Amino acid sequence: MTIGEQRVRVEFNPDQNDTVSQIKQKTADLINLVDSIRALDPELADLAMRTYENASMWAVKLATTN
Repeated sequence: MTIGEQRVRVEFNPDQNDTVSQIKQKTADLINLVDSIRALDPELADLAMRTYENASMWAVKLATTN
């Protein structure tokens, strides 16, 4: 599993919600992209990855709102 997939826990989706799967996979891809250029500025990379992860959590909450 990639760092992005680990951080957004792509495998955790008990309801098998397709929107949740898409949000998590696209976020994982963005995190992986940032990780690939991490050497440029590790502090900025950490901030960017954390921000993507946070945004993903809010988007998943939105997607699972009844």
